[in-house]
Amino acid sequence: MNTLLHPTYFPSISQFAAMIQAEKIVFEVEDNFQKQTNRNRTYIYSPNGIQLLNIPIKHSKQKRQKTKDIQIEPEFDWQKQHFKSLEAAYRSSPFFEYFEDDIQPIFEKKHKFLMDLNFETFDILTKCLRLKLDYTITTEYFHEVDLNTTKDYRFLANGKKDTSIFEPYPQVFDDKFGFINNLSILDLLFNEGKFTIDYLKNQTLIIP
Repeated sequence: MNTLLHPTYFPSISQFAAMIQAEKIVFEVEDNFQKQTNRNRTYIYSPNGIQLLNIPIKHSKQKRQKTKDIQIEPEFDWQKQHFKSLEAAYRSSPFFEYFEDDIQPIFEKKHKFLMDLNFETFDILTKCLRLKLDYTITTEYFHEVDLNTTKDYRFLANGKKDTSIFEPYPQVFDDKFGFINNLSILDLLFNEGKFTIDYLKNQTLIIP
């Protein structure tokens, strides 16, 4: 059974759970870019509650652009901002320092294309978790999929369509704001470390 997903920026917990539980991962790379999705954003638990980390992209005059053609806007120092935000959010978490050296290089490297960045975040996360997750990519866009052979989890890239509810785990600021559901996989990684994989394997995903 294939699991069809969009490559996203430091994926949500639901998206990574889908990958961990997949028999075969297939990444959709022929889609048109959609604004306000996790293709270029992720959510973390900051000292002030939920915080959006957004990657600025170059705007095009074309009405439709494929996600794989989307370029990152180099005029903004978003990488420095994102890493500072992660430090403020997770410096006191149990596993931030353990994984810091693995994730920091992505905030120093200049990527031209969003898709390349997203695939590199995937590679970094699998390295942190000591996982080998093989995947293939699409060669054409699938408007409809055969549900007998494919789980279509592309909707997980759009947080508004993702209604998955997960078991609470300890979070840095949960004494202030309580448990915040389905943040970036980084939130789970920095708080749970080596237990991340077991947690993801035991979560139930909801297909609308």
